[in-house]
Amino acid sequence: MKQIIVLGGGYGGVLTAKKLANQLRKHKDVQITLIDRKPYHTLLTELHEVAANRVEEDSIKIDLKKIFSGFRNVKVVLDEINGINFDNQTLQGERAYAYDYLVIGTGSKPTFFGIAGADRHALTLWSYEDAVRLKEHTQQMFRKAAKERNPEARKEMLTFVVVGGGFTGVEMIGELAEFTVELCKEFYIDPADVTLHVVDMVNKILPILPEQLIRKAEKRLRKMGVNIITGSKITEVTEHGVRVGEQELQSRTVIWTAGVEGSDLAGNLDVEQKGRKRILTNEKLQVPTHNNVYVVGDNIFYIPEGAAAPVPQMVENAELAAPIIAHNIVADIKHKPMKAYKPTFHGTMVCIGSRYGVANVGLPGKMFRLSGLPAMAVKHLINMVYLFQVCGFNKVYHYVLHEFIHVRNNRSFVGGHFAKRSPNFWLFPLRVFTGVMWFLQGGDKMLKMMDDPNHIFLLPSKWADGTSGASVVADEAAGSAQAAVTALPVPDFMKSMVDWSMDLMFYNADGGFTWLAYVFQASMVGAEIIVGLLLIAGLFSAPAAVVSVAMGIMVWVSGTAPTEMLWYLAAGIALIGGSGSTLGLDYYVLPRLKSLWKKLPIVRRWYIYTD
Repeated sequence: MKQIIVLGGGYGGVLTAKKLANQLRKHKDVQITLIDRKPYHTLLTELHEVAANRVEEDSIKIDLKKIFSGFRNVKVVLDEINGINFDNQTLQGERAYAYDYLVIGTGSKPTFFGIAGADRHALTLWSYEDAVRLKEHTQQMFRKAAKERNPEARKEMLTFVVVGGGFTGVEMIGELAEFTVELCKEFYIDPADVTLHVVDMVNKILPILPEQLIRKAEKRLRKMGVNIITGSKITEVTEHGVRVGEQELQSRTVIWTAGVEGSDLAGNLDVEQKGRKRILTNEKLQVPTHNNVYVVGDNIFYIPEGAAAPVPQMVENAELAAPIIAHNIVADIKHKPMKAYKPTFHGTMVCIGSRYGVANVGLPGKMFRLSGLPAMAVKHLINMVYLFQVCGFNKVYHYVLHEFIHVRNNRSFVGGHFAKRSPNFWLFPLRVFTGVMWFLQGGDKMLKMMDDPNHIFLLPSKWADGTSGASVVADEAAGSAQAAVTALPVPDFMKSMVDWSMDLMFYNADGGFTWLAYVFQASMVGAEIIVGLLLIAGLFSAPAAVVSVAMGIMVWVSGTAPTEMLWYLAAGIALIGGSGSTLGLDYYVLPRLKSLWKKLPIVRRWYIYTD
């Protein structure tokens, strides 16, 4: 049994383990073990959203065992590894782990560049715990400030300084600008009393972006009330503030986002390192002195051919490196050629609060500069693509809920349009009424079928010239009226397609009906009765509403829909999503079915469920 150990449950580690699991799923002689000290994968790029109380805390965590629940060849182990013996090919934690192949993806941690007091007095934003601590600390500052009578102490409590003008720092200060507005309302504090700073030693924020986007980002931050200080050296952080150049910013909240270095474990390994504790690799992402050891994510120090700088410490680097490492390990096992790492990065993006962002994305030589809503849309799309790789439909579904539906104070780039929800029980009468009407319609037609099984009344009869009489509907098509009524109009292009398909399936050459016409009529009548009963009982109310809309559309495009069909369509759309499931059997049935559904192997493997 060959042992492949992936050390670290970050972006690179999770993706590498999944790629390996997929490629080696038929190899029962290979065991993949992912080791991390935490039971969950953290979405580090979204920490600022939790820190500023935009989304729920659990929205940035994914259970590692859930990620690999559909893979029998992957084992998740919780342990903190404190040493690696490359000669013996073992890792040491609470116990020893032997490996044939090792992937190091232990990530990075904040670096303070030796600045006095920074490690003791600054708050960091590099883990789930950091984000929760920062949110609680910010709320506590407002609670204290609301009762503080000393103006100097109160000013310190309401001054917030973010050190670092890169992506993390700008995203944090942007979210903080929105969060403090909410806290001012909650604690009855004048927003003018709150001071926000973002500071950096370099002469501009977001230095890797084009100048045009930097200017837009600066303009947005200033509009949000943020003071930008650049080109000033940070020399000390104390309990009461930070010294920036010749001035001291008095603050009880200094947030450090100024840079990262390799993890403690990576920094202590007996391998060649460059940069800030990054492990030197060859073009196949192997450690040169140990060909069965690979490096992924932030730990990589590798300068691609033709490049002037090492690969960046960002998520896309991990996403691009993971499949190369997986391929090379599998290739080595199967004695096939390996691949060199030739990354093509697609740009960068940064959100400034919940409604605005800037992005420079595309391909080398063809980059697009986006700002505002387009940039935010790209950011959300990229997040969802990553989440689909990690946890499929399940996590994408919950991401949409957190980002667009269950949002606080309309803090979404689409505002609160999707967040306006009414209590479920107000749709209960509509659900029952719609169900009763469908049941009565179906019951009335069922009686007609029993009276004369050979009578087709749900399809228009052919006129003598062979064309369909769809412009006028008989009373049977409406289901109740005795006099003829005018049908809802159907666009010509749609009418021609429907007429063609109906001629093909439902009409004989002599204008009579085929056997499929009888099947169609019986099916439609049965569907109306079943949908009616389901809506009345509140059982499978969401799919019943979808079928209700589908039946309405079918009747409409056939050219036999009376005007009352419009409210059937509107009611069905209003009920989609189970909106009217209050006081129904769904309350008892769906939880049991969800529990059984999630136990199916194919469902777990492809994450086609909701929690």
